[in-house]
This record gives sequence, C-alpha cells and structure tokens, in this order.
Amino acid sequence: MNHLQKYANEQSRFLVIDGSLVHYRVEGNGYPIVLLHGAFSSLHTYDAWCDILSKKYQLIRLDLPGFGLSGSRVDHDYSMESYLQFMLHFLDRLRIKKCHLVGSSLGGWMAWEFALMYPQKVNKLTLISSAGFLEDRNVPLPFKMARTPFLSKVIKYAVKKNVLEQFVRQVYADQNKVTPDLVERYFELFSREGNPEAFLSLANGKYKDHTKKLRQIKCSTLILWGEEDAWLPLENGYRFRDRIPKSKLIIYEGVGHVPMEEIPLETAKDLQAFLQGR
Repeated sequence: MNHLQKYANEQSRFLVIDGSLVHYRVEGNGYPIVLLHGAFSSLHTYDAWCDILSKKYQLIRLDLPGFGLSGSRVDHDYSMESYLQFMLHFLDRLRIKKCHLVGSSLGGWMAWEFALMYPQKVNKLTLISSAGFLEDRNVPLPFKMARTPFLSKVIKYAVKKNVLEQFVRQVYADQNKVTPDLVERYFELFSREGNPEAFLSLANGKYKDHTKKLRQIKCSTLILWGEEDAWLPLENGYRFRDRIPKSKLIIYEGVGHVPMEEIPLETAKDLQAFLQGR
C-alpha cells in the first residue's frame, strides 16, 4: 500500500496552490475552523478533534507544504512570509472569508502571524503549544539536529524510525499513548520524498522575531499548553498570555506538546466553550 492509499481517505481533496499540490480535508457543517499542524506532523494530528467537533463546525485541515501528503514547494521557500501568502491563497480558493484559526507549534506560529497580517480573516484564534519565541535555549531536538552542519547533510538518512520514535515520545507525556501505528504514521509521512529536505530548509531559515507585535492581536485568543511540554516550555504559554490582550491560558497537568492528540476530549471541550463564548 502506498502512502496516498494509506493516509488519504474519502474526505481527502487536493488542490494546486502556488505551484504545489496540497492535501486537505473538509468535514462537518457550520462555522469554519481551520486547523494548522506543527513541524514533523500532518493534518492527522487533529483526527480525534475532527470526530468530536465536526458535529457543530466545518473543520478544514491541511498538510502544509513540505509535510504529510502535500508536495514540497516548487520554489523551496519555507519562510514564514511564504507560508502566510500560501495560507491566504488557500483560504481564498476555498472561499473562506473569515474563520476560527487554530494552530499547533509551528502551525500556532503561523496562526498568530496570520492574525496579525490579516486580522479581517480571523474571528477567534487558538494557539496550542505555539512556537514563535526565537531564543536558542527553546529549540526542539529535531531543529537542533537539522542545524548541525554534518547532520543537516544526512538528515534524510539520520532520522531512522527509532530516532523518530524518540521525537514522538518527547512530545507525548503519557508514553502508553505512543503506539506502533502512531510512530509509523509520523515516520512514513516525514520520510516522503521531498519532506526531509523541506524540514531542513525550514529549520535553517532566517526568521524575524515578531513577538513584540503580539500586543496588536485584536481577536479573542485561547492558549492551550501541556505542563510537561518537552519541546516548548510552559513559560512561553504565560508569555503569550501576557502579551496578547484578549487571551486566556489553559494548562493541562501531565500532558506534553500535543494536547489535542493526547487528551482530545478535554481539549475539544475547552475549545468549544471558548468558541461559544462560555
């Protein structure tokens, strides 16, 4: 079975945007929620959330260029600016004028930068263990590997299944939830042709720190963070809360970097309460 057969389903759709093939899914009916995944991940990170939330909302999730089943960018440009332009074009193609925007890790960084650049497009914003503070002391292990001169040349071969399993174990606090199928999904989608090189380019990109602009975010913002996050420290959750004016932080004890995967019921309930204004 090839990756397309294994990781696409009847909801899967494909579009060419900015010259790149993009895999996305639209599920449920109601007000649109757009879901952005993190580095090393794919739209599958929101599987459980979509099962729960699609009863009341229209869930739109996608594999960002260079991840999952989406193709790598034809220009090999994985800068934040190119991702934000891509997101604008994606929403325009789907005729989404305004949405609730949710992002995890790298996707969280994209989400808050997008809310700053296109405030008219975002109703409510949700950040899950978001990236964006650029200190060297807060760099997750895969990014450190990708920035190591020798390793960067061979990352495609260095990240074997057992190495990637260690990455997955780092993002989960509850090790019992790290199943062989989960590890296989992360590994096979990371290893797809073009994806390791895209990650390498992303990890070694030059980024501008826009966190001083967080005070300019106008929309209501929910921040979700696992207390045991080993990739991005909880301290950053407090920093987002203190800088974004209309924001609320929820911390989950005993949970790691991907709370929507690790405790989907609890996190989906908190998201729904936020979206409904409770």
